[in-house]
Amino acid sequence: MATSSRATLEKEPHEVASMFDGVARRYDLTNTVLSFGQDRSWRKLTRRALNLKPGERVLDLAAGTGVSTVELARSGAWCVAADFSKGMLQAGSDRDVPMVAGDAMHLPFADASFDAATISFGLRNVSDFQAGLREIARVTKPGGRLVVCEFSTPVFTPFRTVYMEYLMKALPAVARAVSSNPDAYVYLAESIRAWPNQEQLASTIADNGWSNVKWRNLSGGIVALHAATRP
Repeated sequence: MATSSRATLEKEPHEVASMFDGVARRYDLTNTVLSFGQDRSWRKLTRRALNLKPGERVLDLAAGTGVSTVELARSGAWCVAADFSKGMLQAGSDRDVPMVAGDAMHLPFADASFDAATISFGLRNVSDFQAGLREIARVTKPGGRLVVCEFSTPVFTPFRTVYMEYLMKALPAVARAVSSNPDAYVYLAESIRAWPNQEQLASTIADNGWSNVKWRNLSGGIVALHAATRP
């Protein structure tokens, strides 16, 4: 039941790309409002978890407008933003980071190109995210690091109930006031609810080209950072 403004949870790549094209203009503002400003902290913690060093080459996948890439570049590493939504990349074209259009399952990079890779709030939108994990492993050097920053499952049961109500009711209402395409946020809310919990995602990462998988909950488990190493 796909429309031009909303993708189904089966995540046809062209539908999801079109959806993100539609929200690109006010995407960063909307995220800040919906996260009550916590998105800035999540970006900083992702950078720290990667433990980047000056001169390293870093892939920021599903980078959107590049705001996360700019944060990563504060480390002194060379960071490239990659996203399959050309509209998102265009919306961030004034940012001083290299940008490349590319599908997470077919990355336009050679084997072992990067010392580290990260994907923030984007693995959930890859049509086959296990294939995406293997593709990220392909372009990462042996011994290289991965950090996945993604929505997850709140660990405190009463809060989890309130949070799920916010996702399905309040989030679309807030998005309607600030987003250029509020229907897209209904899809995003549904995709968060359907996403694996912390332990399940860790197991999937380990099964798809990565080792030493660990995770850290942020904001009570609303978000989790999963860190892993390329064998």
